Amino acid sequence: MRHALQAPRGIKVGLLGGSFDPAHSGHAHVAETARVRLGLTCVWWLVSPQNPLKPKSTPLKNRLASARAVARGRHNIVTDIETQLKTQFTIDTLKSLKKRFPGVHFVWLMGADNLSGFERWRGWQDIARLIPICVVSRPGAGPRARLGRLAQRFPHARLNLANAMACARAAPPAWVYIPARWNPLSSTALRASGAGLSLA
Repeated sequence: MRHALQAPRGIKVGLLGGSFDPAHSGHAHVAETARVRLGLTCVWWLVSPQNPLKPKSTPLKNRLASARAVARGRHNIVTDIETQLKTQFTIDTLKSLKKRFPGVHFVWLMGADNLSGFERWRGWQDIARLIPICVVSRPGAGPRARLGRLAQRFPHARLNLANAMACARAAPPAWVYIPARWNPLSSTALRASGAGLSLA
């Protein structure tokens, strides 16, 4: 079932993109940490039809079900809007969302473990110039995220943690790093262990 996304002007919405193959509590940890620390109205989980940087994913319906099983509460909304928009790359999705929902303050959410490959994303610098970014600490990345390509390219765009609430409404480029209790789960480890959801 597709969600008819509602987003009145002025609200702050976190965007958590990914394959979610499968979704796990680490994703929920990033979403909830960012929602609370940034004062977001809600977080949209953007389940990608197919990540161009990863091998072929399991069927979309399985990954949507996996995300919905993990994204608890009314503040977390799982959507296949990238499929509806027919966008494959994050930069194109963000441009479409900003056009479709004028006046909404979007902020891109990501775990620090994803930063190591961020420069491989199409138009990653354009993403940083288009939308504020919130990076939440993750195992294996931690402090190194603060020294990565995002930090090197946009050193003066980093917000002090005390100003995290201002991130979503900040003029990009703007980014904030949030240290938080680490959740060790990863989709890669779950797939390797066979613990992913298997849904008809």
